[in-house]
Amino acid sequence: MDEDIGDAKQPESVAAVLKVFAILNALGERSDIGITDLSVRLAMPKATVYRFLQTMKSLGYVRQESDSERYGLAMRMFEIGAKALPSPDLVDLARHPMQMLADATGETVHLGSLIDSEIIYIHKVDSRHMLGMYSRVGRRAPLHCTAIGKVLMAWEHPERRDRILDGAEFKRFRDKTITERDAFLAELATVKAQGFGEDREEFDDHIRCLGVPIFDRLGQPIAGMSVSFPTFRFDVAKAPEYVQMLQTASRDISLKLGCTNYPIK
Repeated sequence: MDEDIGDAKQPESVAAVLKVFAILNALGERSDIGITDLSVRLAMPKATVYRFLQTMKSLGYVRQESDSERYGLAMRMFEIGAKALPSPDLVDLARHPMQMLADATGETVHLGSLIDSEIIYIHKVDSRHMLGMYSRVGRRAPLHCTAIGKVLMAWEHPERRDRILDGAEFKRFRDKTITERDAFLAELATVKAQGFGEDREEFDDHIRCLGVPIFDRLGQPIAGMSVSFPTFRFDVAKAPEYVQMLQTASRDISLKLGCTNYPIK
């Protein structure tokens, strides 16, 4: 826990705000958690945690499971977060094309946007199969080993891309993860030339992803969309067909966002 939370040197009002955000962050990292776990994790008295949770619950930012003492974030938090997206209409515009993609492929479809030097999943449509990629809206993922991260960086302005990558950690997640910046830049050149990005089991074992960028009215990449396949269901021969479906959906969303010169042929 951050040492400033509850620090006696902080004004009381500031300390209270820090505690609220510490609780919200903890709830964001776990979908359901009890007061005792929160108290231990944040080193706060249970009575304090309870008091803040009840206030946030009454305001609609926190929900409590009816059959337990466990808490989680309410949809009102997502509504607030959605207002911070590059385009507030993005999720609504992408919802139908993503559902069509999921129906056509049978696989999980993700929509992700840039946050700091990572991506964050802002919408998803689940696979119709029991076995698929684990993810959730609000989960963060790295740039260097995800299809969405690659396409966002491949079409980004070079100067801004350099600033973003300065804050990125090229951590190894799997044997195939790219861990060198120069190698990643070379990968981005390939991604842009071919018109789509790939995750070849670089982030999650046995998961392959194909992704394309979505552009705003200025022709800037504001989001990425991907389809994720367990490797045993990924048909390499059908990859061009999947990419074509992704690009068609991306073009449709980008046009609705005002992009009149879709840069992928």
